Amino acid sequence: MPYEVYPILMFGLAVFILLMGYPVAFSLAGTSILFALFGVFMDVFDLSFLAAFPERIYGIMGNQTLIAIPLFIFMGVMLERAKISEELLETMGLLFGKIRGGLGISVCIVGALLAASTGIVGATVVTMGLISLPTMLRFNYSPSFATGIVTASGTLGQIIPPSIILIILGDVISSAHQQAQLAMGNYSPTSVSVGDLFVGALLPGLVLVGLYIVYIGIIAAFKPQMAPALPKEVRQSVAGRKLILKVIQVLIPPILLITGVLGSILAGLATPTEAASVGCVGGIILTAVKRQLNLKMLREVMITTTHVNCMVFIILLGASMFSLVFRGFEGDEVVHAMLTNLPGGMVSAFFVVMLIMFIMGFFLDFFEITFVVVPIVGPILLMMGFDPIWLGVMIALNLQTSFLTPPFGFALFYLRGVAPESVTTMQIYRGVIPFIILQLVMLVILWYWPELATWLPEVIYGAY
Repeated sequence: MPYEVYPILMFGLAVFILLMGYPVAFSLAGTSILFALFGVFMDVFDLSFLAAFPERIYGIMGNQTLIAIPLFIFMGVMLERAKISEELLETMGLLFGKIRGGLGISVCIVGALLAASTGIVGATVVTMGLISLPTMLRFNYSPSFATGIVTASGTLGQIIPPSIILIILGDVISSAHQQAQLAMGNYSPTSVSVGDLFVGALLPGLVLVGLYIVYIGIIAAFKPQMAPALPKEVRQSVAGRKLILKVIQVLIPPILLITGVLGSILAGLATPTEAASVGCVGGIILTAVKRQLNLKMLREVMITTTHVNCMVFIILLGASMFSLVFRGFEGDEVVHAMLTNLPGGMVSAFFVVMLIMFIMGFFLDFFEITFVVVPIVGPILLMMGFDPIWLGVMIALNLQTSFLTPPFGFALFYLRGVAPESVTTMQIYRGVIPFIILQLVMLVILWYWPELATWLPEVIYGAY
């Protein structure tokens, strides 16, 4: 068997086991160990590669950047329990309710605000599915249109910082950037931080929100029966000066928190890890102010935070084992040769990688693709001359579709679990298709205008 076949078989087996539904971490680690033993039996693998695994575990434990993950998870769960999202949805719905599609626009705006203050996709989709979806259906919104708005708005937490997924992707891109620099003979490589990726993703995330709102407005204008305005008697329940005061009152807490977290990063006053600790304290204070804080709730928040954090890090350990064995089979060299030999050079290589990630997003989630694929292809693309921040944002936008693409999009599962029985699964699937297309349009926009991702980091941090 040709030597180049082994890494391809290893990758294919890992994907097959993941599709069978086995836990991600154990699928990756198990595949790695099986192939390592198989490689020893076939005399094509050196077991000494596995001796580096304890050092990788120690490196993960000592990675200061990853400390931000449990902190942001804690902040997001705390704010979810404070029920800030419920007040935001109700108030913004009344504010925009007098225009066609106004309720849908308010869901998008609230999704962006929650994304910038919590960063947890699942919690946002479930919350908006429980609160806003029944309201939209009650006021005669098309079921597919309403479910598409809820799921797409709920996934904004992936691309708008502070995002847990951007932290993980930023760490992976940073390592890939250093590998690429060393491979090109630069032994004093520049660094790319998670903060760079946070800042780089901010403008593309806001543009994507704008695309959603424009789409909702167009549909409401040409098909008003799909997104009617709220009835007059509902809008008049809270109107005028009373509504303005309520909007200000409801917006102040999340805006203060966003300012404290993102503002400290943008101003260069704090790293993402330090800003995450600010967010934790802010989340506790806001919950206390709303009189939602008690020992029982705090215990539930800590348990949920621990569960999610353990899930993320056990996947990271399994992926680390996988990449170690994959490189032991010289899989990185096989992928490098395949991409560099494509006709069309770096452009073809980039589009092939992005297409593969998009297709994998139909079956695998963001964590799996980030931990398995990005460490392999990242250094190769960066050696070709792509900007690391731009590449990271492009990958994040591409993989945001993995939350929406049928049949295994996580946001679809979240919404299906809380949606009324009158809403069918096919209506949910149909509803997300236009928003997936809008995400692809955003990728095209960022391809032609990379400054959307690179301008703000250059202004704030200078050249990187």
